[in-house]
Amino acid sequence: MGKRRKAREIVLNALYYHEMAGDDISILLQHISKKRGVNKEIKDYAKRLLEKTMKNLDTIDKKLTKIIKNWDLHRVAIIDKSILRFATAEILFLTDIPVKVSIDEAVEMAKKYSTENSGRFVNGILDEIARSENLIDTR
Repeated sequence: MGKRRKAREIVLNALYYHEMAGDDISILLQHISKKRGVNKEIKDYAKRLLEKTMKNLDTIDKKLTKIIKNWDLHRVAIIDKSILRFATAEILFLTDIPVKVSIDEAVEMAKKYSTENSGRFVNGILDEIARSENLIDTR
């Protein structure tokens, strides 16, 4: 498993925990710092991605709400919502990551950790976000 994939899984775990327990970002970052068996590079990327996600959560949720039709964001499965949130942060705010990589990684994680239809759902939402920001095929 790649280092960034592992970092994304850590962020998915942190966002899921945030959704369930309501812990703030400082507590979530402490959990990442204390992870054993994870090297500094993975922890650093996980912290960076989590910070961007949480700092921009209102913007991210507004974008997701505009694109997700016939569903309120709070009704989306927590795993799917967490994946969509960090992948949207990666697409919009971490410009050193190719958009296609962000989308592909999110889709693979949705397939692995959520329902059989989640991969297609996540792909469609993230593709629309990238298109709405004119980011497809530009990075």
